Amino acid sequence: MIVIIGTGLAGYMLAKEWRKWDAVTPLTMVTESRGDFYSKPLLSTALTQQKTAAQLALNNAADMAQQLNAVIYTETVVERINPAEKTISLAHTTLPYDKLILACGSTPIHLNFSGNAAHDAISINNLEDYARFRHWLEHNHKKQLAILGSGLVGCEFANDLLNRGYAIEMISLDEYPLQKFIPEKIGHTLQQAFAEKGVQWHFNVSAQSMDRQEGRYYVGLNNQLAVSADGVLSAVGLRANKTLASAAGLAVNQGIIVNRRLQTSVADIFALGDCAEVLGHVKQYVAPLLQCARTLAKVLAGQEDEVHYPTMPIVIKTPACPLVACPVPPGAEGEWHYSGDAKHLSALFYDAQKQLRGFALIGDKVRDKLELAKQLPLLFEE
Repeated sequence: MIVIIGTGLAGYMLAKEWRKWDAVTPLTMVTESRGDFYSKPLLSTALTQQKTAAQLALNNAADMAQQLNAVIYTETVVERINPAEKTISLAHTTLPYDKLILACGSTPIHLNFSGNAAHDAISINNLEDYARFRHWLEHNHKKQLAILGSGLVGCEFANDLLNRGYAIEMISLDEYPLQKFIPEKIGHTLQQAFAEKGVQWHFNVSAQSMDRQEGRYYVGLNNQLAVSADGVLSAVGLRANKTLASAAGLAVNQGIIVNRRLQTSVADIFALGDCAEVLGHVKQYVAPLLQCARTLAKVLAGQEDEVHYPTMPIVIKTPACPLVACPVPPGAEGEWHYSGDAKHLSALFYDAQKQLRGFALIGDKVRDKLELAKQLPLLFEE
């Protein structure tokens, strides 16, 4: 029996890929959610598309169980994994496995605030979160929102909210938006494009407190100033869900450590998606997830395979300033080379050997992404 913990994109895509190889071996999936199948990247454009959570769900758990010839336990917590007995424990039963796959996903990082509204910030990481977010917006007459964090999630939701007429206050520890992904010159172009649509930026500051008074929120900053808004959206990052794995004795670091076969440190247990650390890399994007799903499906079917990451440009959903990036590897030395103008700009990062190691493209320059991607070295060498 194959058991998959998690029915996010990682769990369901693995199940779909594996069923191409094996249509009959028993498959069980366990999830804390309702088990709806949906595309997580669409959460940050759903307001613009005027999509409800129900409309984003392509199939419910019952439909997926039928499609996959699987048993799916929804709204069910896995209490522990017992590798010695090859079982997982649920509240009222124990399930055996031959192969166990952890597709546990990630959890939003929550900041510790002082103040009488310290726990009121909203985070969006799944379909249920988005449903609560929509209800929160529509039933509380929100017009002005403060967003904590200027990374991918923060910027994409800012653009989505702008498209629906919301006023946005962006609060960030960084010096410019998407600082971990793009160079400063590109970042300032994005900053300006958002500012022209009404975003107020607060850089190089951290939120220290949240208070609510007469229906308004006041976010206290470490520069002694405060930002006022009708609500607060927290987008300061994601943390891999590795507690269950760690408690079972699996090796963990930033995520659950796996090799190129997606195998953990414990025999017959595998991991993929947001929770997995593949040879030191935690890639919480769809493209690497799909590569891992295809590889692991073959491994589970008894085939010899290892994950190979092609160069995977990140298309950032900020139509106010179309943007594609391949971030420079940490520690790489070199310099940026720019071409184009402020609205249509190409930034290419070359190392000392004149090897392209990363790029960021805005405006019309995004059309060059595939050609440039071919010039980058692979993350995992053959």
